[in-house]
Amino acid sequence: MTAIEKPWDPSAVGVLQLPSGLLVRGRGLRNPLPPGPKPEFALHLRGRRPTPVAWEHQWLRWPDFWLPTDRPAFAQALRTLLARAEKERVEVACGGGFGRTGTALACLAVLDGVPNADAVAYVREHYAHRAVETPWQRGFVARFG
Repeated sequence: MTAIEKPWDPSAVGVLQLPSGLLVRGRGLRNPLPPGPKPEFALHLRGRRPTPVAWEHQWLRWPDFWLPTDRPAFAQALRTLLARAEKERVEVACGGGFGRTGTALACLAVLDGVPNADAVAYVREHYAHRAVETPWQRGFVARFG
């Protein structure tokens, strides 16, 4: 594994440290870009195609407050994101940065070894207390993997 030249600051707002030590930034696309380095890869979770960004990104259709429309593609995208986090600055982003982003971060935590039953609490403690906004998003995390 090659070291990331300039990783995320683990104490920066929006940066989640997974149990393995990997860092992933979550954010809301409606908010200004946070200061500091830009991501090298981003997974955008929106109902409509988001505005293009200057770095590599992938868009998955996911309507606000709901669940991803293509669940196998979502699971594969998270596995790719997790692998890329070993060598790159990666982020997950939706409109507000809490529901879809929090759900995706909780699913990443599951892939990184957090039990499904604990993943929402993990993300709420280490990312944002508002993460994973709806009962069906919580249920999705409970069944993910």
